[in-house]
Amino acid sequence: MKKIIYLLGILSVMACGTTKKQAEQQPVVSIQFDADSAYQFCAAQCQFGPRTMNSEAHEQCGRWIAQKFQQYGYQVEQQHADLKGYDGTLLKSTNIIAKQSIANSQRILVCAHWDSRPWADNDPDSTNWRKPVMAANDGASGVAVMLELARLIQQHDSLNIAVDFICFDAEDWGIPQWDTTGDGTDSWALGAQYWAQEYSQQQDANSQQPYQYAILLDMVGGQGAKFYQESFSLQKANQVVEKVWRAASAAGYGSFFPMKEGGAITDDHLPVNDTAMIPCIDIINHYPDCPQGSFGPTWHTVYDDMQHIDKNTLQAVGQTLLQVIYNE
Repeated sequence: MKKIIYLLGILSVMACGTTKKQAEQQPVVSIQFDADSAYQFCAAQCQFGPRTMNSEAHEQCGRWIAQKFQQYGYQVEQQHADLKGYDGTLLKSTNIIAKQSIANSQRILVCAHWDSRPWADNDPDSTNWRKPVMAANDGASGVAVMLELARLIQQHDSLNIAVDFICFDAEDWGIPQWDTTGDGTDSWALGAQYWAQEYSQQQDANSQQPYQYAILLDMVGGQGAKFYQESFSLQKANQVVEKVWRAASAAGYGSFFPMKEGGAITDDHLPVNDTAMIPCIDIINHYPDCPQGSFGPTWHTVYDDMQHIDKNTLQAVGQTLLQVIYNE
């Protein structure tokens, strides 16, 4: 499985503090997230086709993402690395790092992966298992929300903190369900693993001010999506979980962010937490009653396309993020 779900309650993390703080009042941010704009950013990525590793669509989309962040006033670094996939394939990986060009010791990080799953290995039709995934939700939606946030931050420069963005690459090359020969150990989140190692070394060498916290967006545009509190996030960055779920309630989107634990998930936030040592949470959809799996009916199928993207979900996540960052 791409992101391993454990039984609910496997981690004895108490979230009652979150419930109390949810009721606390905080100023409601007047800046409005534009879901139509985010939807178009999502569609623009899909127009390149599946952004699978080493493909022309991947290269073209990466250049487009970098140009969009630059258009919104961000300094962009493209962190290239040759990474090895679970099957030995050499992956030409590029993490796209966008930083605000302001001097501020208080910085936070918002991140998502931008590559597409090369195999629809969870598709109900086995003839699709080796087809690439368009990844409208599982990849493009998180980047789309970040691009819209960057656009709004440029227009409304009243932030008390700096907000940087990272598009992680090579997240979705993990061992497919139909392959029983490869080594699946650490085969997911390869780009995030590489970035976290580099970041840790730079921190040791330069003693730079670290990020206060980080928020990972993964599958944040699906129809009927709900965002339960991911267990590793509760364990490793509980205060950030409280901050975000409280912001969702204040912004009027508490129904999208239930005060319930959703299981433990292997995702890009783990190397950010464990190697880069940045408290990082994962905002990721959870469908507890979906027969195809808790990541929803389109996950790792050929149906992860723009027809299954919901502007209401993009709005809920984007407005919650605005509520978080403009209340810092």
